[in-house]
Amino acid sequence: MKAMIFAAGLGKRLGKITENIPKALVDINGKSALQMAVEKCSAHGFNDIMINVHHFADMVEDEVRKLNKMGFTISVSDERNKLLENGGGLYKARDFFDKTPFLLYNVDIISDLDLSALYRLHIDKKGLATLAVRHRPGNRFVLIDKEGQMRGWRNISTGEQILAGAGEEGLSEIAFSSMHIVEPEIFKYMNEGVYSMIALYLKLAEEHNIYTLKHDEGYWVDVGTPESLEYVRKLLL
Repeated sequence: MKAMIFAAGLGKRLGKITENIPKALVDINGKSALQMAVEKCSAHGFNDIMINVHHFADMVEDEVRKLNKMGFTISVSDERNKLLENGGGLYKARDFFDKTPFLLYNVDIISDLDLSALYRLHIDKKGLATLAVRHRPGNRFVLIDKEGQMRGWRNISTGEQILAGAGEEGLSEIAFSSMHIVEPEIFKYMNEGVYSMIALYLKLAEEHNIYTLKHDEGYWVDVGTPESLEYVRKLLL
């Protein structure tokens, strides 16, 4: 099965750590974040992988060559000229995908979520996409109904809110975990540009089923800050 790992980000929240290396290459107990993500995806059957590159792209491509020599199958989508966010980045790489559902995964996510369970739920529900979600602290939340369908988005720090074809009543806040299974049909509704997948989902959720899988058990860490990076190093020892 196919997957795309988003690895092009600048990693600004990591401060001095990413002055000389990209976020995808931060060290986690002897492995790069990219290697951790590739191993995670491959272990659940998503073993034909596309990654996008931008920040320190040459260094990331060197790591890809190393991982390919280790037996992983990885291709590269070059965003050196312009960082496209995950929506635009996915659309640029659209020719890589076939007619089967695929996984999208952020390189800075460390989690014990069973990606196979996420895939099975997606196949069972037959929606356009299925997002892993989790109750955790934050400012930006997906709004879901009682059936777990995405119905909106809210930023509690700014008060900004977007509703997708429904009122607020009965909706609950939950955070997106940056892991999702998507139908290739989604490319019909995409175009070139710089935009996020969440923005796209919000446009589509009124007329299409966007489901969620809650995973409050186990661990989930975004290694986007020095503190969370150190935490996950200790967690995985």
